[in-house]
Amino acid sequence: IGPESALIRPGPQLQTPEPVIVHHLFRPLLAELLDVLRSLSEDEWAASTPCPAWSVHDLALHLLDVDMGQLSRERDGYVVSMIEATQWDDLISALNRKNEAWVKSARGISPRLVTELLEFTGEEVASHISSLDPYSAGPEVSWAGPAPAPVWLHAAREYTERWHHQQQIRQATGRPLLTSKEMFSPVLETFARALPRAYEGVSASEGSIVKVVILGDAGSSWLLVCQGGSWALYVADDVSVPDAEVSIGQEDAWQLFTRSITKSEVLPRVTLSGNMGLGSKVLDTVAVIA
Repeated sequence: IGPESALIRPGPQLQTPEPVIVHHLFRPLLAELLDVLRSLSEDEWAASTPCPAWSVHDLALHLLDVDMGQLSRERDGYVVSMIEATQWDDLISALNRKNEAWVKSARGISPRLVTELLEFTGEEVASHISSLDPYSAGPEVSWAGPAPAPVWLHAAREYTERWHHQQQIRQATGRPLLTSKEMFSPVLETFARALPRAYEGVSASEGSIVKVVILGDAGSSWLLVCQGGSWALYVADDVSVPDAEVSIGQEDAWQLFTRSITKSEVLPRVTLSGNMGLGSKVLDTVAVIA
């Protein structure tokens, strides 16, 4: 850590990020998805996507599975354990097998019918999310940390799952991407909650600071601060002097954090300054279970 880290240490002026409230965005996001799906040709339904070996049809089926699973578990209280794993890598493998098994078994569902089913399940999910107290205790959001998360973060995670898969469908079919600030900014704000998890086990001097800047209309800036051997996320200010700073474009950020593109692909477009080793850990951030 360079001597500049001693200039200004984190103080009481640092503010934690505000909750990301997204319950009102599920219906507009669903409407956008249905508009796209209803416009697709047969060839476009079969088009390949950034998800390996999955077509647009497969991604739509996966979104249907996401809806049905959430409604069954949360709305109906119907929990059937389909994944048995204790280690993270085992969990990922088991989840991938479960997702792949669903998609393979559901490929006989026609594009028209999957669209109609998504209209129904999507509306039910929106109603369910709107019924929840965003500040109550919710389930764990694994990529943000092992502790139970507030409901607002759980809901935001569910929003980003649907948003980024819809982006992939739009990419695969040449449709305009969902980049309005209203819909995109909450995704990036939510993904920022994965930054401290990315820095687990990274050693640094007490009070060391990494500044993360996501460039673009929907972007923002955050500080990662080493405190008591762990890392905490704060809103960036104009006072703290970072030991490392990382700037990444908003389009690269969401794709990197969802593993739609690789670290090596995005690295030439990233600006790193200060302690390069410390700052480069930002590029290992993952905001999906993958």
